[in-house]
Amino acid sequence: MAAITTIILLVFATSLTAAPSASSIRTHPTDIDSLKSLKSALGGSTPIPGSCLASWNFSFDPCASASSDRFTCGLRCDTLLSSFARVTHLALDPAGYSGFLSSASLNLPFLQTLSLSDNFLFGPLPASISNLTRLQKLVLSRNSFSGELPDSISALTHLEELCLDNNRFQGRIFNNLMIRKLQRLKRLELQGNLFSGHLPPAALASLPDLYFLDASDNELVGKISPGTLPKSLVELSLRNNSFDSYVPGTFSEVANLQVLDLSHNSLSGSVSRVFFAHQSLQQLSLSHNNLSSIETPSSFNQSSLVSVDMSHNRLQGPLPEFMAWLPALSSLSLEQNRLSGVIPSEYAKRAAAGAGGRTTPFGRLLLGGNYLFGLIPGPLTRLKPGRVNIPSFSAKAPLRSPWLIATGS
Repeated sequence: MAAITTIILLVFATSLTAAPSASSIRTHPTDIDSLKSLKSALGGSTPIPGSCLASWNFSFDPCASASSDRFTCGLRCDTLLSSFARVTHLALDPAGYSGFLSSASLNLPFLQTLSLSDNFLFGPLPASISNLTRLQKLVLSRNSFSGELPDSISALTHLEELCLDNNRFQGRIFNNLMIRKLQRLKRLELQGNLFSGHLPPAALASLPDLYFLDASDNELVGKISPGTLPKSLVELSLRNNSFDSYVPGTFSEVANLQVLDLSHNSLSGSVSRVFFAHQSLQQLSLSHNNLSSIETPSSFNQSSLVSVDMSHNRLQGPLPEFMAWLPALSSLSLEQNRLSGVIPSEYAKRAAAGAGGRTTPFGRLLLGGNYLFGLIPGPLTRLKPGRVNIPSFSAKAPLRSPWLIATGS
């Protein structure tokens, strides 16, 4: 009798934990209405054939039919959140959808991911985005959205990834408090928009988990100052804006920074020694600015720099010898500057054998478009084509003699 009782209890327990069958799944009515609204707003009366929206057949239950021929793609549901199945992920295909997102109802309180990238959606981001209170990932990349971000986006307090890149958003985004309220944000992509304004103190420093920030190709201006950036940053790109200066200590504060791109701005003055002493920084791009000199660090043995690009500036003086002793450096571009003199022998040693095995050999060395002269060290001439650019620098020398482009070993 005890054995029979045990079997009955096991069967009963299994029935409680077993996943519901497709026939028993029912999507919450509010979620169904929101899905219908989204299909109408972005797909119109005749959605693009073969697209996710074209397969959405509301004669059947969405969550019960997910990944079937009736709802081929675009949504995922969770059946354990409540007595109804709730939509948790919406990720539409890049089928060329067009329309206003503001025309859609966004009443999906359990939605965690919304991805509509690579389409032709336009208009402003609706204030109703605040209804998505559990949203963790918002991806609207490569569309034609425009206008300023609504203040209501600050209600998305669970947001970890915000990708708004390559649209036409505008406004002083970092002057607005809404970004600072997204305390769980880890990845922020704003590149390729029309955002403007300065980076005010504490603009992003209050985001303790932000590790990736790309605000390239915007209209940002002013100085990059201490206290502006979160200390958690690993990758930072502010290329192609109008920043005119930076305080070196800004980057000393960001101890885990590995990738820094400040190219195509209006930076002037010297390249700080801070970059060459930074123990985590691996990639540094300062090209296409107005920088005029390079500071020599007092110590660089702990440098992790692998790639440095300072091309297309106004750098003057001799080639910096210490660059040949950065232990991990394999790619160096100093082309199109005003550097002069002979090529230091340290560069040749680095290209040949990595300075006796203590450092990584140069794999890419671009020095063209300067005022260099004299013999080109033999090891540099043996770098692979496309990996070295040296003789053309000598051709730029204002008083050129026949021996200026000589090569030797």
